[in-house]
Amino acid sequence: MSAPAFVLPPGMPRPVPEADQLDAPYWEGTRAGELRVQRCRACRGFQWGPEWICHRCLAFDLEWVAVAPRGRVYSWERAWHPVHPALREHGPYVVVLVELPEAGHVRMIGNLMGDPMQEVTIGASVEAVFEPHDDATPPFTLVQWKR
Repeated sequence: MSAPAFVLPPGMPRPVPEADQLDAPYWEGTRAGELRVQRCRACRGFQWGPEWICHRCLAFDLEWVAVAPRGRVYSWERAWHPVHPALREHGPYVVVLVELPEAGHVRMIGNLMGDPMQEVTIGASVEAVFEPHDDATPPFTLVQWKR
């Protein structure tokens, strides 16, 4: 797959793992071109966002697993108001809540790439696009979505 056009404008805060490093495996996965979520070793349930404890059975035995980078649009919004000064000239844009059927139906939020005025349909199939920012310090990779 060819490298996508970057959609993160200059001046936006760069994502980094939290100080407790709980989400570090997620960010390591994006750098490797993998979409990772947590799964409980006890009940085998998937969950997102990262937690120290299983949402279902309350076990403290969680692992990070690579999941299919495909999902469907569960909900969406066309954002017109810039939520950060760096986005002042970058609206509107489409934000999607993506449900991952192959990962216990967990949901992740992200940007839908393409025309900001595109028609978006609930249930539409989407695929993750890994957007590397290799020149950043430290380097990072964002997950965007495309139809």
